[in-house]
Amino acid sequence: MSDATDSTKTSTTNSTIKPDAQASIAGSSRRRGMVRLAIIFILLGILALLWWFFMVRNHETTEDAYVSAHIVLITPQIGGTVTAVDVDDTQTVHAGDVLVRLDPVDAQLALNQAETALAQSVRELRGVYANLNTLDESVKVRESELARVTDLLNRRESLAGTGAVAQEEIDQAREAVKSARAALQVAHQQKEAAGVQTENIRIEDHPAVLRAASKVEEAYVAVSRTTLRAPLDGVVARRSVQVGQRIAAGSPLMAVVPLNDVWVDANFKEVQLRDMRIGQPVHLRADLYGGKVDYDGRVAGMAAGTGGVFSLLPAQNATGNWIKVVQRVPVRIELNQDQLKAHPLRVGLSIEADVDVREGKGLSLPAAVANAAPLASVDEAGLKAAHERVAKIIHDNLGRGK
Repeated sequence: MSDATDSTKTSTTNSTIKPDAQASIAGSSRRRGMVRLAIIFILLGILALLWWFFMVRNHETTEDAYVSAHIVLITPQIGGTVTAVDVDDTQTVHAGDVLVRLDPVDAQLALNQAETALAQSVRELRGVYANLNTLDESVKVRESELARVTDLLNRRESLAGTGAVAQEEIDQAREAVKSARAALQVAHQQKEAAGVQTENIRIEDHPAVLRAASKVEEAYVAVSRTTLRAPLDGVVARRSVQVGQRIAAGSPLMAVVPLNDVWVDANFKEVQLRDMRIGQPVHLRADLYGGKVDYDGRVAGMAAGTGGVFSLLPAQNATGNWIKVVQRVPVRIELNQDQLKAHPLRVGLSIEADVDVREGKGLSLPAAVANAAPLASVDEAGLKAAHERVAKIIHDNLGRGK
């Protein structure tokens, strides 16, 4: 009985001590776990701080960025009926390729009329120049005639007192002198009028010829403008013209987009522009290629204002109710041309831009405005040919020795 009682007391004591020990052990484990967790969080915080200090702090990123390019509209300079359309959307064209042809009949008829008028003008002036010698001889003849009738009048007047000459003959001699003087005056006026038109000037430089020549050149250029050519290399887009359509001058027919000269417009928040400068390197990634392709670029410039300022209906902030909204400013980013050739982009594609702002010594505004090289006029060749055609018409109508 005693042994049973002792056994019961021992088991009771053990059962009382064991939960306390377990609680102590559990508490110690929790403390160690909390310490470990705290250490982990501290390490993560330090790593995050280092990552921010060395990486994030020196970079400005945005996903609000898109590919942009010049969209060159093709518009006719004269009206007419479309007889052929040689290209279609998505087709690549080169500078000088024929895009659209207009009916050239009316323009060709106008050119023929202008060439005929030029030839007639040259021949008429040839007659004027050739008539100069005739007018000189006419003046000499009139002078001789005046001298003859004047001498005759003087002789008859000297005999008037002797009765050898009748008064009627004297009166007739006086009328002959008057007529001779009038004829001489007319000859001088005709010579002067012809001299005014021809004085110190060649036929090919005469204003009448130059005026007719300009009409020929204008008509010739109009004929060349019936053929619309691509002003630069690019891809055709937004074609709206059809064969047989009657179009007016200035009507948009299609667009040519030079995809070999694209850039990125990245819209950064205004608070991100503090350290951004022209020339800073940019890391770009297009959604088209995902993470497989990266582009290297540089900041080329920043817009003069936010997008809202240049919108069709800009915000009127000077009203009664106003809510501050963080604005975005477009930043132009130039792309590496070799990378662009290897992996082409299209206008409007989404881009992720990451600007390294550590090099903060550059300019936020360009020091000088760069003037883009003008596109070569598609009429230059036609105008040169028009000059050659005018010179040939003048030469053919001048005759030999001119």
